[in-house]
Amino acid sequence: MSPIDPADVAVIRAQLERKPRGIDSVGHRCPCGNPDVVTTEPRLPDGSPFPTTFYLTCPRAASRIGTLEGSHVMKEMEERLGTDEELAAAYRAAHERYLEARAEVGARAGLDVPEIDGISAGGMPDRVKCLHVLAGQSLAMGRGVNPLGDEVLDALGDWWSSGPCVTVDP
Repeated sequence: MSPIDPADVAVIRAQLERKPRGIDSVGHRCPCGNPDVVTTEPRLPDGSPFPTTFYLTCPRAASRIGTLEGSHVMKEMEERLGTDEELAAAYRAAHERYLEARAEVGARAGLDVPEIDGISAGGMPDRVKCLHVLAGQSLAMGRGVNPLGDEVLDALGDWWSSGPCVTVDP
């Protein structure tokens, strides 16, 4: 993770088409150089709990993931969790790593958010509800942490190959 700076905030604002909230740091940079995942504090500035620690900001990647979600792949992944013990164990471990990362972000920010204790995101550890979250974790924490997030990244292809999703004048 790298520290957030005003240029990154401007890119993230353009990607989201709104003011970003509760950013702790850049969780991952796209090969184009833009942030594509932000690490978000577990409580937003308005006081709302926010369990999505790794928030995907790249609109191209998000669009491709939305298309993937529409293909029923989440149901297939969830069914595999019920039959593949090794996959289920790795997914539970990804859930634990997610919780650990959120606790570290919360500690840095001096935030205690008991409302979301034990709750990660994306349906972990037993369900598959949001591929954006799973991909965000794989990008931010690296391949090998979340097996289903890695599968999502494999299915996306090179979303960055046509250049940056947004450009912002300095």
